[in-house]
Amino acid sequence: MSDHGGWASPDPDGERDKAAGTPGESAEPGNPLPSAPPPPQQNWGGVPKPGVIPLRPLAVGEILDGSITTIRRHAGSILGVSAAVAVVSALLSLAGELWVLDDLNTVLSPGPAATKAEIERQAIAALPKALGSLGISAVITMLTQTFLAGFLTVVLGKAVLGKPVRFSEAMAEAKPRWLPLLGLTIVYSVLVAVPFVAGFLLMVLIGQVGVIFVLAAIPLSVFLYVRYSLATPALILEQGKVGTSLTRSARLVTGMWGRVFGILLLVMLIGVVISLLVNWVFTLISGTSLTATTLTTTAIVLSAVGQVIAQTFVTPFTSGATALLYIDQRMRREGMDLELIRAAGQQPR
Repeated sequence: MSDHGGWASPDPDGERDKAAGTPGESAEPGNPLPSAPPPPQQNWGGVPKPGVIPLRPLAVGEILDGSITTIRRHAGSILGVSAAVAVVSALLSLAGELWVLDDLNTVLSPGPAATKAEIERQAIAALPKALGSLGISAVITMLTQTFLAGFLTVVLGKAVLGKPVRFSEAMAEAKPRWLPLLGLTIVYSVLVAVPFVAGFLLMVLIGQVGVIFVLAAIPLSVFLYVRYSLATPALILEQGKVGTSLTRSARLVTGMWGRVFGILLLVMLIGVVISLLVNWVFTLISGTSLTATTLTTTAIVLSAVGQVIAQTFVTPFTSGATALLYIDQRMRREGMDLELIRAAGQQPR
């Protein structure tokens, strides 16, 4: 096993194995793999299952179940951190929404005496604050999700091998990766957004004919989104660099793009459905109609509460499923299941 706790990318020259002496041992002191006897192992159809998944290539249902099981077994750490991050994010976003509330209501409900020119002038005047609020929300979301993704991926990596997950240890392992992960998040977001933004700008410049560029940009953005979707778990678990992690994701996805896309789409749809149901409940509580033309402070606050509840559960689920998809791809393409079995303290069958 390699020097990154079993998750490092394959070493074609075998230098790590030569230095370590035997598979499953690290040449460096302080290797996170446990030296003490492992906990009792479960058996899953003849395949070791020390943690939340059997150590073999996974079915789609096992990826989803593994993510849910990780949350259930480590609910205190995962949901506690997820809720804290969601609350901070919601409070800061709420402040931005309340900042533009009056201007937004003025545009949405201009009054019967308002002329078209006045409505357009009010909309233009409100645009800078609205864009500022959206920008603040985007930055907040990026920062909080970066922090959370690092922590959750570390927990998932331990849960796969059945290791004990201590909050302080998970935080300590994730902390050095937050800055590189933030850089990766920015690069990834730009890569995915550039085709669509370029198509939109062309549409603005050349008119309706440019719609074809927007339509062409959408599948390109989706392709890039899937191609580099496994870069985050690669960065955290392999402790690599931003460029290396993007390359690793591309290699793992190549030849299996359709499968990765389908699983990511399913995970996303599940998260969206849960979020919509929670938001719908809080919309009913607030008494706000879906077709309302004005927003109230109460409605916005209740919406923020719904957002906190939904994100507390949805974000760990989607992050866990993505990390398990990364592990599944490595087991399928690189035979990492054998290495994980050794890391879990068993002999491959």
